Amino acid sequence: MQGLVYNPANEILIAAGARPLIYAAYHTLVQPGDTIIFPMPSWNNNHYTHLSHAKKVEILVAPENNFMPVADNIKPFVKESALISLCSPLNQTGTVFKRKQLEDICTLILEENERRNEKPLYLMYDQIYWVLTFGDTGHCDPVTLIPEMRNYTVFIDDLSKSFAATGIRVGWSFGPSYVNGKMKSILSHLGAWAPKAEQAATARYITNSKQENSYLDNFKREVRQRLERFYNRFMELRSEGYRVNSIAPQAVIYLTVQFELHGMKKEDGCVLATTKDITKYILEEAHVAIVPFHAFGDSDNSSWYRLSVGTCRLDDVNKVNAVQNNWHEIKLS
Repeated sequence: MQGLVYNPANEILIAAGARPLIYAAYHTLVQPGDTIIFPMPSWNNNHYTHLSHAKKVEILVAPENNFMPVADNIKPFVKESALISLCSPLNQTGTVFKRKQLEDICTLILEENERRNEKPLYLMYDQIYWVLTFGDTGHCDPVTLIPEMRNYTVFIDDLSKSFAATGIRVGWSFGPSYVNGKMKSILSHLGAWAPKAEQAATARYITNSKQENSYLDNFKREVRQRLERFYNRFMELRSEGYRVNSIAPQAVIYLTVQFELHGMKKEDGCVLATTKDITKYILEEAHVAIVPFHAFGDSDNSSWYRLSVGTCRLDDVNKVNAVQNNWHEIKLS
């Protein structure tokens, strides 16, 4: 499907989901005291950095760039770094890299590695949602864009996210054989292998392109309908003067939404001073549970949130009018 060709004997590694592979990649590519670059918000890179006894450079990215980093964000830190960790489509936002964005970052990595005489700068590229893009949005990857990146890129992928099969722990990484071999050694001590039965079933399923495409077409259509329904409702509220916003969905099962309510007063006179106050207020008044971006390492005062449509049906989303009516009843000053 993606068109990348790697040798299954020494360039592909299968484990019990993506997490053991990410852990192994960190411990293979990063030594204690090394520096790791990753954008914020992101998924658990801060924890993997801590477990690797490394130093972190957190790149705060802007909603104007759909929360995806650009080369200028990263460039000041590349000389001191061992690893750049990127994800597209991004877990928290459902947004993706544009080709030029990713090309510029890859060019930066190649230029830095040409300068170095010591350990290269590597890229870990988490693409576990890559098949879940919508409309004209397309997935791009470092090696397809610039083949020279093959020597410096470790891909992370898995089954559970894109096929809504969270109980099936089958993930795979692929990259340079000399990196892959060290990751394999680490995983052998963790015992984090996917069960053979699940591996065999996964291989049989994903090689049946007709069945796979039929499932994905239906799944993506339903997810896109849910996301767009929520997005349209948020933009309607914004057009009516409510302090909310959203980024148009591009991929995944998540929608990025914003509640600019810091400093606002409720009817009882209490001020919504913190993001925690706002999150609680939305839950109690609008009966909507969403995850603030600070849970993914963003600023404690961030007004942005992740809304998931993974556990609702389209019929449930059609009831979003009730949520909108609840918002009309909320009195803030």
